Amino acid sequence: MANFERFTELKELLAGLEADADKFYNKGNSAAGTRLRKGLQDIKNLAQSIRLEIQDSKNSVASKK
Repeated sequence: MANFERFTELKELLAGLEADADKFYNKGNSAAGTRLRKGLQDIKNLAQSIRLEIQDSKNSVASKK
């Protein structure tokens, strides 16, 4: 089930940003903010890709009925 693996990848990306979020929000580290923004953009792109896969899957099932 490759699609679920992509969802797991999304969760891992988010968990990986926790340290940078802490450094940015609690310690004022601006470089961590830059890494956080980049990571969030990666999450956004992966989430959009997953959304499109889900929609395509739903449409293909609906068209077979």
